[in-house]
Amino acid sequence: MHKVISAILSVIFYFFFGLALLVFHVVQVIALNVFGLKTQEKAVAMLNFCLLKCTYFLGGSSAYKCNHNIPENVPLIVVSNHQSMFDIPLFAWYMRKFNPKYISKKELGKGIPSISYNLRHGGSVLIDRKNKRQSLPAIIKFGKQINENNGMAVIFPEGTRSKTGEPKKFAETGLKILARQMPEGYVVPATINNSWKLAKYGNFPVGAFNKITLEVHEPIAIKSCTFEELLQIVEHRVTEAVN
Repeated sequence: MHKVISAILSVIFYFFFGLALLVFHVVQVIALNVFGLKTQEKAVAMLNFCLLKCTYFLGGSSAYKCNHNIPENVPLIVVSNHQSMFDIPLFAWYMRKFNPKYISKKELGKGIPSISYNLRHGGSVLIDRKNKRQSLPAIIKFGKQINENNGMAVIFPEGTRSKTGEPKKFAETGLKILARQMPEGYVVPATINNSWKLAKYGNFPVGAFNKITLEVHEPIAIKSCTFEELLQIVEHRVTEAVN
């Protein structure tokens, strides 16, 4: 019965979800080419607000929790678990103050209105995960860019989405490269819950009646410990809060 109801609601959901992508694609193009990157970033934030609100058509909702001060005017690396395509809108809207940028697979750089455009032009980096000769220099350049601009990079060290919500072992390469580029920065652990339930049936139907959450944990100064200690602390904080 849940799948049947989800299928009915998903038709409405996908109509408005697709409409938001199409409308904001045009808005982004105009914003970037006429007014510049800062205006385009505001357009991206509003896009992701609308994408999150589309879950209301599924009887769902979203929430943000952060009981810690996130440092400002310093480079930040957010490290999170990864459960579905809705993980990005959670960061893009609730942490919009920091204009988060992403390390994404190159396949997402084309074919998706709004999303592909933002990944190509909004300061994120697209990598070929099968080609280290391309991906490693690209991540290094991305880390330097975040460091110079006191920006925020969001990475998902599990590599792929968890289809059951169960955390996967963190890979260290991406975080290690970024941490080396911003020694005065901070790592911000974050935990996403329940977004995997939206995708438990695949792309259709989208799972109904779910509350997805983003919880941000205490930031850690990169220079305060060795990388091995940093990775262990971050992985523990992220995975401990998964429920």
